[in-house]
Amino acid sequence: MSATIDLDLLSVFVEVASQASFSKAARTLGTTTATVSRNIGKLEEEVGSELLHRSTRQVSLSTAGAALFERAAPHVRALRSAARELPEQHEEPAGLLKIATLSDLGITLLGELIARFTLRYPKVRVQVELSSRRVDLVAEGFDLALRGSSGNERDSSLTVRRLIKHARINVYASPSYVARRGSPRALGSPEHDWLVSDPLLRVVALPKNVQPRLRANEFSLLREAARAGAGLALMPALMAEPLLQTGELVRVLPQWTISVGSLILLYPSSRRPPRKVTAFRDFLVAAFESSGLSAGA
Repeated sequence: MSATIDLDLLSVFVEVASQASFSKAARTLGTTTATVSRNIGKLEEEVGSELLHRSTRQVSLSTAGAALFERAAPHVRALRSAARELPEQHEEPAGLLKIATLSDLGITLLGELIARFTLRYPKVRVQVELSSRRVDLVAEGFDLALRGSSGNERDSSLTVRRLIKHARINVYASPSYVARRGSPRALGSPEHDWLVSDPLLRVVALPKNVQPRLRANEFSLLREAARAGAGLALMPALMAEPLLQTGELVRVLPQWTISVGSLILLYPSSRRPPRKVTAFRDFLVAAFESSGLSAGA
């Protein structure tokens, strides 16, 4: 075994072990799967032991790999965190900005906002993970997260900024659907086709004799189905707003709305957040305020 271990190789190993995947680690590290595999091979040569068991579908830690991961991962993550907190060398925001958010938000809203942000700050590169899981920002090296909140965020290691005070769920349809079927008289009117997310069915009760025409676990699918004229979709106002502006959706049942919490932005607490983080925070706050959605819609 070598007396010293290459820290770059160790960082690659920690990423592969954390994600249990060579390809996912490669995407996170901004390299190729082949390069990651070669680096793991080099590290195994240095330590003189197999660290990962590979199969066509699975990557798992060997006994030696588990021991190395347990000892090395906290130190590698601490080094990454220290590097992220270094002030930029220039006044202009720069570097890689890693964001975690829900698939619905990323697909329907974040793409346009990131495009505008990177035009304003061309030295910033952006990496986004779309997932329903609650990522550990500090441990996994994310700069920011966008997620819904019921108001019980108590992690002292994170700074929380509310973007939308009350996230509203309303009912929307395409103009073609309304022209063909008319507007509903009440929520769950049996003469209409309803498009509802599975999580929302836990808090919104449709009449027992009404079965949704479409159920899905993502609002983005319901939005596209509603736009195509499939029925009446219960969805967040912030996701429907862009299509309201283009006339592709209209709001129906304006007297009905519910609040499902707030939309928040989180980032690791530090005495001096990187400029890329504060720039994106301020950009999002301004974007939501100008849209009229920051107070809930």
